Amino acid sequence: MKDNIIQIKSKAFAIRIIRLYRYLIETKKEYVLSKQLLRSGTSIGANICEALCGVSKKDFLSKMHISFKECVETQYWLDLLAETDYLSKNEYDSISSDCEGLRKLLSSITKSTNENIRQNEESKS
Repeated sequence: MKDNIIQIKSKAFAIRIIRLYRYLIETKKEYVLSKQLLRSGTSIGANICEALCGVSKKDFLSKMHISFKECVETQYWLDLLAETDYLSKNEYDSISSDCEGLRKLLSSITKSTNENIRQNEESKS
């Protein structure tokens, strides 16, 4: 499978999330929010991998939508961790920026794929 930007970025983000999870449990002794963050933050890339192996454009779109929603959820957990002082402003700004970049990419992918599907269906009618 050829590398693409969303796959590369989501994997790099997942690695950052795993490292952040370790930091939160080992240094901050925070176990609840960090576990939620780990699940949603690594799920983004997992669903992208599934999407790239989709059996149809609709299957691809469905998995990309799930990735998008997981990205939004991840941002929520990051916000909570920052607002409860588990993350410093610099830590938060850095990883939140990566999360926002993924969200924008996923939004663009889902919108363009949805439009392509719609155009294909209209051309068949």
